[in-house]
Amino acid sequence: MKYDICSIGHITRDKIVTPDNTVYMAGGTAFYMTYGMSHLPRKVSYQLVTKVGDESREDIGKIRSLGFDTLCYPSRHTVFFENIYGANSNDRRQRVRAKADPFTLEDVRNLNAKVFHLGSLLSDDFSPEVVEYLSTKGTISIDVQGYLREVVGEKVYAVDWKDKERVLHCTGILKLNESEMVAIAGSRDTHEVGQKLGAYGVKEVVMTLGSYGTVIYAGGYFYDIPAFKPRKVVDVTGCGDTFSTGYLWCRAQDMDIESSGRFAAAMCTLKLEHSGPFSGSIEDILQIEF
Repeated sequence: MKYDICSIGHITRDKIVTPDNTVYMAGGTAFYMTYGMSHLPRKVSYQLVTKVGDESREDIGKIRSLGFDTLCYPSRHTVFFENIYGANSNDRRQRVRAKADPFTLEDVRNLNAKVFHLGSLLSDDFSPEVVEYLSTKGTISIDVQGYLREVVGEKVYAVDWKDKERVLHCTGILKLNESEMVAIAGSRDTHEVGQKLGAYGVKEVVMTLGSYGTVIYAGGYFYDIPAFKPRKVVDVTGCGDTFSTGYLWCRAQDMDIESSGRFAAAMCTLKLEHSGPFSGSIEDILQIEF
């Protein structure tokens, strides 16, 4: 079967510390995307590919109960992140208490999808060879965050994107935030960054700017997507992944870029209002968006 979207990434064990409380839960791009997809109409076929240690088998069982095809490879450990947020939700300190094994060519050789969303959490999750191989089978969608994080001991350090040009040349959709724009393109100017990354061959450059909204560059045009105001900001963890979920779900149905961006932004607003993955409904999203 050829899926509309195949999300590939590690499910994590997360410790999330905010000024109000401390929460332990599963996480990671693939986790937030899969739970987000489970609350949207099943108009899009979806597969999850992940890799965890024995300590996360219960989490995988819960994910399988959502009804999606889930391919889980064994790993020596599950990724364990500790995220500590200050009073400013954009201020995050992060430690990695354990790492999972990277994805290999053998892991992805038999996958078949129109879009492969690579939820990189650390710089060595996906080798350039894996990305290049998958790009021969479908469109590559990447959340850039993990490519800019390297673990030394338990500390996470910002690093340059190794093999950046090689990976970007085979990437169709790239999502990045403002700090990541500076890291990989040297600018906070969305027009400059969009054109620079588009020159590598990226078809849709999705630049999320928090409360300032999102700018998407595609086909020589810039689309300004507003940020909808949440009733209360509770937890920003997984917000970017939720945006990707809504955006790819819409694009898989051939919705236009602006409509897809607005839908994704509304989905993010609902996610911000509580800890954990998106748990609203299509009706909730449409009520915010319109």
